[in-house]
Amino acid sequence: MELLDGILGRRTTNGPFRPEAVSREHQHLLMRVAAAAPSHFNSQPWRFVLIEHRPTIEAIAEHAGQSMQELIGRGLFFERYRRYFRFSQTEMDERRDGIYIDHLPGPLRPFTRQIFSDAGLKLMRQLGVPARLGEDNRQLVAGSPLLLAALLDKEEYRPGELSGFYSVFGLGGAVVNIWNTVGSLGMGIQFVSTPMETPERWQAIRALLHVPDELELMAVYRLGYLESGEKRPSIDWSSRHRKRLGQYVFREDCRQPETGG
Repeated sequence: MELLDGILGRRTTNGPFRPEAVSREHQHLLMRVAAAAPSHFNSQPWRFVLIEHRPTIEAIAEHAGQSMQELIGRGLFFERYRRYFRFSQTEMDERRDGIYIDHLPGPLRPFTRQIFSDAGLKLMRQLGVPARLGEDNRQLVAGSPLLLAALLDKEEYRPGELSGFYSVFGLGGAVVNIWNTVGSLGMGIQFVSTPMETPERWQAIRALLHVPDELELMAVYRLGYLESGEKRPSIDWSSRHRKRLGQYVFREDCRQPETGG
C-alpha cells in the first residue's frame, strides 16, 4: 500500500523548496531507484549529473528565467501549448487533462479568455507578465538545493532506430521511479523545461555541464525538501485531475471504452 500511495500521490512541485542541502544518502537512494528501471537488454542507457554547485545552479536558473520570459513575450509559449490550458473548474472537470490556471494576479483574471489573442499578448506585456513569469521561474530554479540532469548514452540513443525509442522509454522509467520516490523522502521535483525550447540556451547548459559528445542531454529537474506551507508563484496552475477510465482505457479492442472505475 505504501508503494501504491506513493504512485497515486505523485505530484509536481510548482513552488519553492527549503534551502537545506539534499542529503547524500537521499541523493544516492534516488539514483538507485532510477537504476532499478527496466531497459532494453539491460543496457541501462541513462546517465545523471547531480548538481549542487551554487554558481552552476544560478547560471542554469538564469537560462530558465530568460527562456521563460522570451517564450511568453514572443507569444510562443501560448501558441505551442494553448490546447492544454483550462480556465474554469467546469472545463477541467469535463476534460480532466491539461492545466487549470487557477492562481492569477487580480488585474489578469478578467482577461483569461483573451490570453491567446494579439490584444491579450499586448496586455500581458504592458502588465509585465513575461518578466514576472521569467523572474518567478529563475527564483524557483536558483532556490533549489539540487538540480538533476538526465542524459542518454548515444551508443544506445539513436533517434530513428528502435534503440532510440527503447532508450527514451528506459530513461522515462528511471525518472518516474525518482518521481514516485521523492514524496516518501519529504521532497519534491519539477521539470525545468523552458531552456529546452531555446536551442542556444540548451547548448549553453550542455557547456556548463561539460557534456561530452557521446552523451545527449535530455532533461533537467530541480529537487529539494518541501516547505511546510507551500507558497505558490504569482501565476500558477493545478494539474491534479486525471482522465476517467472510459476516456483512456478500452475493453478487448479500441471500439469499446471501459466502464466503471
